[in-house]
Amino acid sequence: MTDSRGVLFVPYQDTLALLSVADALRICEDVYGMHARGSVVWSSPASFKLDVADGFNNHWHVKSALLKDIPTTGVRLYNYYDDGVRNTVGDLGCTRYIALSDPHSGEPVAIVDEHWSYAIRSAAAATLACKWMGPRQPKILGLVGIGTMGTNALRCLCSMYKFEEIRCTSRRPETRAAFARKWSQALGIAVVPKDSIEEVVRGADIAVGGTTSGDVVSREPWVGPGATFISLARRELDPAGWSKMDKVVIDSWDFNMLQGEFRRMVESGQFSREQLYGEIHELVSGEKKGRERDDERILIHTTGLVSQDIALAHFLYRSALDKGLGTWLPRAGGAACAAGAGGRSTT
Repeated sequence: MTDSRGVLFVPYQDTLALLSVADALRICEDVYGMHARGSVVWSSPASFKLDVADGFNNHWHVKSALLKDIPTTGVRLYNYYDDGVRNTVGDLGCTRYIALSDPHSGEPVAIVDEHWSYAIRSAAAATLACKWMGPRQPKILGLVGIGTMGTNALRCLCSMYKFEEIRCTSRRPETRAAFARKWSQALGIAVVPKDSIEEVVRGADIAVGGTTSGDVVSREPWVGPGATFISLARRELDPAGWSKMDKVVIDSWDFNMLQGEFRRMVESGQFSREQLYGEIHELVSGEKKGRERDDERILIHTTGLVSQDIALAHFLYRSALDKGLGTWLPRAGGAACAAGAGGRSTT
């Protein structure tokens, strides 16, 4: 699996050309299959964090997993700024890399910039559940938030369905108006900016919550019969409404319990594991049925699985290798370093 040329660095610009929306949807589904088979090995602890608020507002997150079916081992690390007002977690300027190694030898294989793969994974891992939980022929899509997550959810869902109308809203009128103009032209269908979240969610066949807000954004009474609500972050649908939905599916109970908002909802008694219909890998494997009635109101919620990020990074590495892209970095023990190595320093 290792290469004598060294460690392949795959930069952001190369990842844009190497990973399509269809690729992301397929790989995320494949990884759910791995979870169903029990072939993913998690790190312990599952997530390492270094959060320093005073004077810095700096946040490091490190996660890792081994995917037996590929096989590959990856460590995902990212660093961003968040002072409660400005959050750079989705910005190109924050630190985002995945380091891959050969699980049979521990030798380094690649370092992959994950800005694009993270962005599309965040949407693909949730929206693909609509294959089982979405309405049969949705006509109206509602987007609550039109940043990175909302835009990529739009890309994913438009590859799955033909909508007649798309509604969108955001904090600033000029931002949503510009978004509506751009995507109306790109898709050839009406993209309509709305002043309120309720106007977007009410009447939508599929609604997507993808904001950076720490507050409750959408309300359960706004979700109509037969609709699917996709929650991509934090408290997109009010916690009091989760138990009132006909079915709730998530990517992982254990990983969601590591998130403060989700854990507080469970610990306060608003939602329980007994009320959970299932995890997405159970839909993929056929262990759980999908939508069973046209009028079911369904919630899909994801927090994100590092296993999918690592699989996408491995795909990018292999694709870059095949196409001659990326930059080779020398590694200790590699041919380039060995030629000039005189021995180990003891200082």
